[in-house]
Amino acid sequence: MRVASLVIKVAVIGALITGGVVTTTVIMPELAAAATLTATEAADLTFQREEEKLARDVYLTLYDTWKAQIFSTIATQSEQRHTDIMKKFLDKYNLPDPALPGIGNFTNSDLKAKYEALVAKGSVSYVEALYVGAFIEELDMVDLQAAINNTHRVDLLTAYQNLMDGSKSHLRAFVVGLEAQGITYAPVLLSVDLYDAIIGL
Repeated sequence: MRVASLVIKVAVIGALITGGVVTTTVIMPELAAAATLTATEAADLTFQREEEKLARDVYLTLYDTWKAQIFSTIATQSEQRHTDIMKKFLDKYNLPDPALPGIGNFTNSDLKAKYEALVAKGSVSYVEALYVGAFIEELDMVDLQAAINNTHRVDLLTAYQNLMDGSKSHLRAFVVGLEAQGITYAPVLLSVDLYDAIIGL
């Protein structure tokens, strides 16, 4: 808005100085590019749609294995909502939806491999399942931060930050679950300082 206002003021001043009639078209930056993303922004958004599905699918599968409410609650009340939000953004920017129906099905082959590996690890024991949950939330935060760094769009930044806040909350929940099993979790992907700050919130 401030950029657009500046353009308007410059046009008016130019008209006053020259005494002429100036016809100008002012395009608001956000509105001008409302339907266009950079290739990187589009790739990030597409990836986030499936990565949120990855978390949901893993948690639903681990719930079936261990019947622990933490997995069902996070999958159905948070991760499903996150996947739906990313779908709305894909629709907004006219991007194809990569998400496939069914648990464990992914267009992205790396996410498919991650799903299989994480489910295998989480199926070993309930403790390993909690470790998997904590790792997924760390992974989500790392990838979300990369997406945040790649855009200046307020709508995407807000959505990604909301997802980030959700991942922080989920990480704390899994850490508490591990502590209840007598285990102190150590971050795998996050720095110790950032991890401590998140857990201390």
